[in-house]
Amino acid sequence: MKVEQVLNEFKKSGALLEGHFILSSGLHSDKFLQKALVFQDAKRTAKLCKALAKKVRSQVKDEITAIVSPAVGGIVPGYEMGRQLGLPAMYVERVDGKFELRRNFTLKKGQKVLMVEDIVSTGVSSRECIAAIKATGAKVVAACCLIDRSAGTAKVGVPLIALAEWKVKAWAPDKLPPHLKNIPAVKPGSRGLA
Repeated sequence: MKVEQVLNEFKKSGALLEGHFILSSGLHSDKFLQKALVFQDAKRTAKLCKALAKKVRSQVKDEITAIVSPAVGGIVPGYEMGRQLGLPAMYVERVDGKFELRRNFTLKKGQKVLMVEDIVSTGVSSRECIAAIKATGAKVVAACCLIDRSAGTAKVGVPLIALAEWKVKAWAPDKLPPHLKNIPAVKPGSRGLA
């Protein structure tokens, strides 16, 4: 799929929002991808993840044996990538502010894992998820996401495969552009949820 096709799927589901948003990274943006609106449509989610799975298969030469995603946003695409690739899918959750496997999910030492994200902006959640996977002794062979908002500048510590790269500007709270200064900010992301 081309970038325009991926973004069109978000637009058709009403998930490409414009306004003043606080991203999970703490940065501010005038665009937000409300992926939950995409994920409520199982066929649309399957279509996007099928294309991402094809890209992963073509770029990852290691045999992947499990999918791990960060909660909350990565659960649905992680599950669907597991379905597309025929692999078990699990997720990490925050416990005292730090990601870890719960719910009797386990990884074996040396097990080859694909970390699946929804949207990558700065890569913070991805890096935290990868650290949690590595803490089990498993090996993260690659990471993937539906959209990389950094257009390839976010570094997660392993190869990052994005279905689409889309550079979206984001600003520190004290460096807002004039068009955002007088608009109340909303925080639509999930970081910080228990």
